[in-house]
Amino acid sequence: MKLHLTHISGANVFTGYGEGYVMVNKQRHDRNLVVLRDQLLTDWLPAGFDDLTPEHFARLAGLAPEIVLLGTGSRLRFPRPELTRALIEARIGLEVMDVQAACRTYNFLAAEERKVAAALLLT
Repeated sequence: MKLHLTHISGANVFTGYGEGYVMVNKQRHDRNLVVLRDQLLTDWLPAGFDDLTPEHFARLAGLAPEIVLLGTGSRLRFPRPELTRALIEARIGLEVMDVQAACRTYNFLAAEERKVAAALLLT
């Protein structure tokens, strides 16, 4: 699916998505990644949902967003609370959703100039 959004100057935005991939600024990505308005981290390394560790969430907390949108693939899955402790301690919000919803929500929040990070599990 293609997403249509008024251009957000200088910001990363999702421009499309499909089964197993997303497009950021019209560039296709088919591996797990973290997208922020001004950064694109293509080296976020959990192999999948079952491989998430507290260290993955600590890295997200270190980016200092207001909110993290965790896209858990094509279906909604919630991480165990002990995994997300770093976000809780840093007072960073966490919303869990499928990847497609995370892309749409990220674009909306980025357009409002919120400090949002979309952490997407595509593999």
